[in-house]
Amino acid sequence: MKYSKTFRNYMNDKIKLKTYQKVGMMLLVVVIAGFVGWIYEFLLAWFETGQIWWKGGNLLPWMNIYAIGAVFLVPITWKIRKYPWLVFIVSVLVTGIVELAGGWLVYTIGNGTRYWNYCDGPWAFGSINGFVCVLSVTCFGLSALALMYLVVPFCIHLALNMKKQVFLTLAISLFVLIMADEITNLTLKNLNLPTAMDFYRSLGLEYQGF
Repeated sequence: MKYSKTFRNYMNDKIKLKTYQKVGMMLLVVVIAGFVGWIYEFLLAWFETGQIWWKGGNLLPWMNIYAIGAVFLVPITWKIRKYPWLVFIVSVLVTGIVELAGGWLVYTIGNGTRYWNYCDGPWAFGSINGFVCVLSVTCFGLSALALMYLVVPFCIHLALNMKKQVFLTLAISLFVLIMADEITNLTLKNLNLPTAMDFYRSLGLEYQGF
Protein backbone atom coordinates (compact mmCIF):
# COMPACT_ATOMS: atom_id res chain seq x y z
CA MET A 1 0.00 0.00 0.00
CA LYS A 2 1.37 3.41 -0.97
CA TYR A 3 1.91 5.94 1.80
CA SER A 4 -0.50 8.42 0.18
CA LYS A 5 -3.28 5.82 0.38
CA THR A 6 -2.42 5.02 3.99
CA PHE A 7 -2.62 8.71 4.86
CA ARG A 8 -5.98 9.19 3.11
CA ASN A 9 -7.45 6.17 4.86
CA TYR A 10 -6.03 7.41 8.17
CA MET A 11 -7.64 10.81 7.76
CA ASN A 12 -10.95 9.31 6.66
CA ASP A 13 -10.99 6.82 9.55
CA LYS A 14 -10.91 3.84 7.21
CA ILE A 15 -7.99 2.04 8.82
CA LYS A 16 -8.61 -0.87 11.14
CA LEU A 17 -5.53 -1.99 13.02
CA LYS A 18 -5.03 -5.34 14.68
CA THR A 19 -3.99 -5.41 18.31
CA TYR A 20 -0.33 -6.11 17.57
CA GLN A 21 -0.30 -3.24 15.05
CA LYS A 22 -1.73 -0.81 17.61
CA VAL A 23 0.79 -1.88 20.22
CA GLY A 24 3.72 -1.70 17.80
CA MET A 25 2.58 1.68 16.52
CA MET A 26 2.50 3.16 20.03
CA LEU A 27 5.92 1.72 20.88
CA LEU A 28 7.35 3.42 17.81
CA VAL A 29 5.55 6.65 18.68
CA VAL A 30 7.21 6.58 22.11
CA VAL A 31 10.66 6.13 20.56
CA ILE A 32 10.22 8.72 17.79
CA ALA A 33 8.53 11.35 19.97
CA GLY A 34 11.27 11.11 22.60
CA PHE A 35 13.96 11.42 19.93
CA VAL A 36 12.32 14.39 18.18
CA GLY A 37 11.82 16.06 21.57
CA TRP A 38 15.51 15.65 22.29
CA ILE A 39 16.39 17.27 18.94
CA TYR A 40 14.03 20.17 19.76
CA GLU A 41 15.69 20.75 23.14
CA PHE A 42 19.17 20.37 21.64
CA LEU A 43 18.53 22.97 18.93
CA LEU A 44 16.75 25.31 21.34
CA ALA A 45 19.67 25.30 23.77
CA TRP A 46 22.15 25.74 20.93
CA PHE A 47 20.35 28.79 19.51
CA GLU A 48 19.87 30.35 22.93
CA THR A 49 23.35 29.77 24.39
CA GLY A 50 25.60 28.95 21.45
CA GLN A 51 26.71 25.87 23.36
CA ILE A 52 26.08 22.18 22.83
CA TRP A 53 23.83 20.81 25.56
CA TRP A 54 22.98 17.15 26.06
CA LYS A 55 19.57 17.18 27.69
CA GLY A 56 17.41 14.48 29.20
CA GLY A 57 18.59 11.80 31.56
CA ASN A 58 19.87 9.14 29.22
CA LEU A 59 22.92 8.08 27.30
CA LEU A 60 20.89 7.91 24.10
CA PRO A 61 19.30 10.99 22.48
CA TRP A 62 15.81 10.54 23.90
CA MET A 63 13.65 12.48 26.39
CA ASN A 64 10.90 10.81 28.35
CA ILE A 65 8.75 13.91 28.86
CA TYR A 66 8.05 14.20 25.13
CA ALA A 67 7.32 10.49 24.81
CA ILE A 68 4.88 10.73 27.72
CA GLY A 69 3.22 13.74 26.09
CA ALA A 70 2.80 11.84 22.83
CA VAL A 71 1.23 8.86 24.62
CA PHE A 72 -1.39 11.22 26.05
CA LEU A 73 -1.99 13.29 22.91
CA VAL A 74 -2.51 10.42 20.46
CA PRO A 75 -5.65 9.01 22.14
CA ILE A 76 -6.92 12.49 23.10
CA THR A 77 -6.76 13.81 19.51
CA TRP A 78 -7.38 10.53 17.66
CA LYS A 79 -11.08 11.09 17.00
CA ILE A 80 -10.66 14.73 15.98
CA ARG A 81 -7.74 14.18 13.60
CA LYS A 82 -9.89 15.21 10.63
CA TYR A 83 -9.67 18.77 11.97
CA PRO A 84 -6.06 19.97 12.32
CA TRP A 85 -7.13 23.29 13.83
CA LEU A 86 -8.97 21.45 16.61
CA VAL A 87 -6.02 19.12 17.18
CA PHE A 88 -3.85 22.21 17.60
CA ILE A 89 -6.18 23.91 20.08
CA VAL A 90 -6.75 20.81 22.18
CA SER A 91 -3.02 20.06 22.21
CA VAL A 92 -2.18 23.60 23.31
CA LEU A 93 -4.64 23.34 26.20
CA VAL A 94 -3.53 19.86 27.29
CA THR A 95 0.21 20.53 27.08
CA GLY A 96 -0.22 23.89 28.76
CA ILE A 97 -2.00 22.32 31.72
CA VAL A 98 0.54 19.48 31.94
CA GLU A 99 3.51 21.85 31.74
CA LEU A 100 2.05 24.21 34.34
CA ALA A 101 1.17 21.39 36.73
CA GLY A 102 4.47 19.58 36.16
CA GLY A 103 6.57 22.69 36.62
CA TRP A 104 4.73 23.69 39.78
CA LEU A 105 4.94 20.15 41.20
CA VAL A 106 8.71 19.88 40.61
CA TYR A 107 9.19 23.37 42.06
CA THR A 108 7.14 22.55 45.15
CA ILE A 109 8.49 19.08 45.88
CA GLY A 110 12.05 20.01 44.90
CA ASN A 111 12.19 23.11 47.13
CA GLY A 112 12.52 25.57 44.26
CA THR A 113 13.94 23.23 41.62
CA ARG A 114 13.19 24.29 38.04
CA TYR A 115 13.90 22.29 34.90
CA TRP A 116 12.66 25.20 32.76
CA ASN A 117 11.92 28.87 33.35
CA TYR A 118 9.99 31.04 30.90
CA CYS A 119 10.78 34.39 32.49
CA ASP A 120 13.25 35.82 29.99
CA GLY A 121 13.22 36.98 26.37
CA PRO A 122 10.38 35.95 24.04
CA TRP A 123 9.45 33.16 26.45
CA ALA A 124 8.29 35.72 29.02
CA PHE A 125 5.19 36.67 26.98
CA GLY A 126 2.15 35.18 28.67
CA SER A 127 4.33 33.40 31.22
CA ILE A 128 2.71 32.02 34.37
CA ASN A 129 5.42 32.06 37.04
CA GLY A 130 7.88 30.80 34.42
CA PHE A 131 6.19 27.40 34.29
CA VAL A 132 4.31 27.88 31.02
CA CYS A 133 4.06 30.59 28.36
CA VAL A 134 2.42 31.37 25.02
CA LEU A 135 5.45 30.45 22.94
CA SER A 136 6.00 27.12 24.68
CA VAL A 137 2.42 25.88 24.22
CA THR A 138 2.44 27.13 20.63
CA CYS A 139 5.52 25.02 19.94
CA PHE A 140 3.86 22.03 21.58
CA GLY A 141 0.70 22.59 19.55
CA LEU A 142 2.73 22.57 16.33
CA SER A 143 4.58 19.48 17.56
CA ALA A 144 1.22 17.77 18.07
CA LEU A 145 0.36 18.47 14.43
CA ALA A 146 3.63 16.85 13.38
CA LEU A 147 2.85 13.93 15.68
CA MET A 148 -0.66 13.30 14.36
CA TYR A 149 -0.02 14.01 10.67
CA LEU A 150 3.55 12.77 10.20
CA VAL A 151 4.69 10.40 12.95
CA VAL A 152 1.47 8.44 13.57
CA PRO A 153 0.60 7.90 9.86
CA PHE A 154 4.20 6.80 9.23
CA CYS A 155 4.04 4.25 12.07
CA ILE A 156 0.67 3.02 10.83
CA HIS A 157 2.09 2.65 7.33
CA LEU A 158 4.88 0.48 8.70
CA ALA A 159 2.38 -1.58 10.68
CA LEU A 160 0.27 -2.24 7.59
CA ASN A 161 3.09 -2.96 5.18
CA MET A 162 5.66 -4.90 7.19
CA LYS A 163 5.39 -8.55 8.11
CA LYS A 164 4.13 -9.04 11.64
CA GLN A 165 7.35 -10.56 12.97
CA VAL A 166 9.56 -7.90 11.36
CA PHE A 167 7.35 -5.03 12.52
CA LEU A 168 7.13 -6.25 16.11
CA THR A 169 10.85 -6.98 16.23
CA LEU A 170 11.61 -3.45 15.08
CA ALA A 171 9.16 -1.76 17.45
CA ILE A 172 9.94 -3.86 20.51
CA SER A 173 13.73 -3.74 19.99
CA LEU A 174 13.82 0.05 19.78
CA PHE A 175 11.48 0.42 22.74
CA VAL A 176 13.44 -2.02 24.90
CA LEU A 177 16.71 -0.27 24.01
CA ILE A 178 15.32 3.09 25.11
CA MET A 179 13.75 1.68 28.29
CA ALA A 180 16.95 -0.14 29.21
CA ASP A 181 18.85 3.13 28.90
CA GLU A 182 16.20 4.95 30.96
CA ILE A 183 16.06 2.35 33.73
CA THR A 184 19.86 1.97 33.87
CA ASN A 185 20.42 5.69 34.37
CA LEU A 186 17.68 5.96 37.00
CA THR A 187 19.17 3.02 38.86
CA LEU A 188 22.70 4.42 38.71
CA LYS A 189 21.45 7.79 39.91
CA ASN A 190 19.65 6.25 42.90
CA LEU A 191 22.78 4.28 43.78
CA ASN A 192 24.93 7.44 43.52
CA LEU A 193 26.98 5.85 40.75
CA PRO A 194 28.23 7.56 37.54
CA THR A 195 25.37 8.20 35.09
CA ALA A 196 25.01 9.51 31.55
CA MET A 197 25.25 13.01 33.01
CA ASP A 198 28.72 12.27 34.38
CA PHE A 199 29.80 10.70 31.10
CA TYR A 200 28.80 13.66 28.93
CA ARG A 201 30.18 16.19 31.38
CA SER A 202 33.49 14.31 31.25
CA LEU A 203 33.45 15.03 27.51
CA GLY A 204 33.10 18.74 28.22
CA LEU A 205 29.41 19.01 27.29
CA GLU A 206 26.78 20.92 29.21
CA TYR A 207 24.22 18.48 30.55
CA GLN A 208 20.76 19.01 31.99
CA GLY A 209 18.81 16.10 33.38
CA PHE A 210 15.03 15.78 33.50
